[in-house]
Amino acid sequence: MFLTHWLLYIGVPMILGLWAQARVSGAFAKYARIRSSSGMTGAEVARDILNAAQIHDVDVVQVDGWLGDHYDPTQKRLCLSTETYSTPSLAAVGIAAHETGHAIQHARAYAPLQWRMTIVPVTQVASQILPFIIFGGFFFGFFGLLKIGVLCYLVLTVFQLITLPVEYDASRRAKIILSQMGIVQPGEEAAGVRDMLGAAALTYVAAFIAALGNLLYLLSLTSNRRN
Repeated sequence: MFLTHWLLYIGVPMILGLWAQARVSGAFAKYARIRSSSGMTGAEVARDILNAAQIHDVDVVQVDGWLGDHYDPTQKRLCLSTETYSTPSLAAVGIAAHETGHAIQHARAYAPLQWRMTIVPVTQVASQILPFIIFGGFFFGFFGLLKIGVLCYLVLTVFQLITLPVEYDASRRAKIILSQMGIVQPGEEAAGVRDMLGAAALTYVAAFIAALGNLLYLLSLTSNRRN
């Protein structure tokens, strides 16, 4: 029973996560080699979209780290990795538009993003104490700590669940805006951006499934402990 639960709740989500990461890495590598017809870099795309959306209080900055692109709502900074910031590739255009979609969500008070921002502090606390709880529960036999671990994974699972509509909506906005502004052309370019963003979305699905799997696994352990 123990091995079955581990394979179902931990093993399968782990394999899914590795597959999702490989998929997004492959998509990025493919479309990073294809220059967009507009010739615009990711930074230029982001600034043009922000201007078109009448958003003038968000800074577009370059950061280190491969695929470290993100929008920081607390600082109102749109952080683009070097590959995205300075490259006129389809991958850079798609990623920049996606992250700009988050800035638009913030400016428009998109509800799921507001929920995610609200739960971030609790999520950070849960993430920080979780390793100590799991270590103490499994290696020192303090199984009462596993109940706290369940609460931590519940918080993480809720966070990942809220993240799904936030990310999918940002991608939806990106595809519409890129088409409306003529930054990507219909046909192969638009299909390439869709493929890139679709691959990236799988990583968020995998993260949710992994969090849910860990939650269910700990629940099964605490249930067996009571029985």
